[in-house]
Amino acid sequence: MSEERGQDGTRRSSGPRKAQEIFDATLDLLAAKGYEGLTVEGVAQRSGVNKTTLYRWWPSKGALLGAALTGTRRLSLEPPDTGSLQGDLESLLQTVVTLLTVPPGSDIAVPALGAATQSPELAVHVREFFADRLAREQPLFERATARGELPSDADPMLLVDLLAGAAWLRVVLRQLPVEEDFVSRAVRTVLKGAATGS
Repeated sequence: MSEERGQDGTRRSSGPRKAQEIFDATLDLLAAKGYEGLTVEGVAQRSGVNKTTLYRWWPSKGALLGAALTGTRRLSLEPPDTGSLQGDLESLLQTVVTLLTVPPGSDIAVPALGAATQSPELAVHVREFFADRLAREQPLFERATARGELPSDADPMLLVDLLAGAAWLRVVLRQLPVEEDFVSRAVRTVLKGAATGS
């Protein structure tokens, strides 16, 4: 068991297993009922944790979902290291495509990110989620710069946004299938304007 502080500053004891149970319950409920159907009370019932305790740790369902998105093992990211920028970005983009198209990840990502456009509170937590992901991806770009594949002033966030945005638009908004070569074509297209010496 470890001691942490809730968002209200109070101390709480919570082991990793219990936290994962709470996050799993949150994401299961999101997948089953969408953001509108997600409630702290429902999470309390699924996880076996008293709802007043959950409200003390996370004062709203937006805060709880934000913590679940960042803290869950289901959406964990191991930054790729294929030895090339092209390979690393293809691996990264394939992870995004899989997250948007294959359950159970798609049952979590699509409703959560879609709801962020309607809920300013959730949008704050989704921004934190993406900031965390970008920080984990940073070594990928540092290695590419060291190898001479990217200029030192390249913008990693822009590169990620261009690639992830293409996947989001294709899958969620256009609702079109992702062709077998979509990932490699998307990465090559972006890198033509970003890689040094091209």
